[in-house]
Amino acid sequence: MIELVRWQSVAAIVFGDGSESRLYPLKKRRSEGAIPIASNYRLIDAVVSNCINSNINKIYAMTQFNSTSLNSHLSRAYSGAGLGKEGFVEVIAAYQSPEDQGWFQGTADAIRRCLWVLEEYPVVEFLVLPGHHLYKMDYQKLIESHRNSKSDITIVASNTMRDEDAGFGVLKINAENQVMQYGLRSDREPQNSKVAEALTRLSETNYRCIPSMGIYLINRATMVNLLNQHFPKAKYFGTEVIRGALSLGMKVDAYLFEGYWEDMRSIEAFYQANMNCIKISNVGYNFCDRDSPVYTMPRYLPPTIVNNAVIMDSVIGDGCILNRCKIKGTVVGMRTKIGDGTTIKDSVIMGSDVYEIEDDGESNTNSKSVPIGIGENTEIKKAIVDKNARIGKNVKIINKDNVEEGEMEGIGYIISGRIMVVLRSAEIPDGSIL
Repeated sequence: MIELVRWQSVAAIVFGDGSESRLYPLKKRRSEGAIPIASNYRLIDAVVSNCINSNINKIYAMTQFNSTSLNSHLSRAYSGAGLGKEGFVEVIAAYQSPEDQGWFQGTADAIRRCLWVLEEYPVVEFLVLPGHHLYKMDYQKLIESHRNSKSDITIVASNTMRDEDAGFGVLKINAENQVMQYGLRSDREPQNSKVAEALTRLSETNYRCIPSMGIYLINRATMVNLLNQHFPKAKYFGTEVIRGALSLGMKVDAYLFEGYWEDMRSIEAFYQANMNCIKISNVGYNFCDRDSPVYTMPRYLPPTIVNNAVIMDSVIGDGCILNRCKIKGTVVGMRTKIGDGTTIKDSVIMGSDVYEIEDDGESNTNSKSVPIGIGENTEIKKAIVDKNARIGKNVKIINKDNVEEGEMEGIGYIISGRIMVVLRSAEIPDGSIL
């Protein structure tokens, strides 16, 4: 019981929006944390589940942009789910007041303006988390490391540097994993050596540079002092508050994370994360881990109906109606209806919020001529089809011209990294070839 109380003295602050995310148009009408993944889940479920599995039962979710679906999901999914008598997931939506008449200007500004809520419980540390990253971590080990090293702030860093990423924080650490400098990698510096050179012009061999995961464990008193006294106008936690803490001589340490981590900085990264979840030898994120389950909202949908369909290497969500179709290497979301003769390969179909029958000319009052779902004799390859999309009959979504990047949002889709992305609620008429 004493050990459990120790971990419950930490409160998590989860941000539903990602400042560096490049997931448009998937985030056009929703926060990054609300984007569906792996048929049944939302991105934020991974982070909240990490908290629950780590016995952190006080979770504040801070939301601002396009937050309606995220707020609804959090409120309905985690109402007392495995959080104990005093546990909660509390949504703190961006607000205006007579004192603060603008919206949140960044992560540091959001936390500062909500300290009056965050300080209601006698917690010892705050754990600041991005809500749209995909990884599994036992935060208890992070907390133990933070306390044993008597740190003011501990930053979680990945041991894997990826050359294609830009915009993340880079930590210069010594042999004891103490953070000496904090820098920001830019798009103009794609090589690891240039990152190191940007951080320091020195050539010491006992220092190294690693990417920050944007996860911070910070002592309560330290956070209050930094935000209210030392840097009352700081907007961003990493580039301003962390750098400021280093300039003040505070003890800032790095906690090295060895596991899989995907920060969803691009459509390609999101697509690949979905593709990884269908592999038997999954080296990425395991949604089927019995020891570290992923929680989400129960929906009480009927089982999926499969009518003479051929399905290989795929994940199928609840409540789907799959007629005589062929599905291979695909994630199929909830309530998806697929017509006869349709072939789908290497794609992500996000499903729909409602069932809709095909227009018979009388009963359907919807102005759309194509029902929600995927029509007969359609071919879809290497695509992401967002929720409630209406794909007609005899349609081909195959990137016929092998375009790398394309902006056709006005007619319902874009192309990113040769991946076709059909917009939420888009209508693709019968016979279209994309």
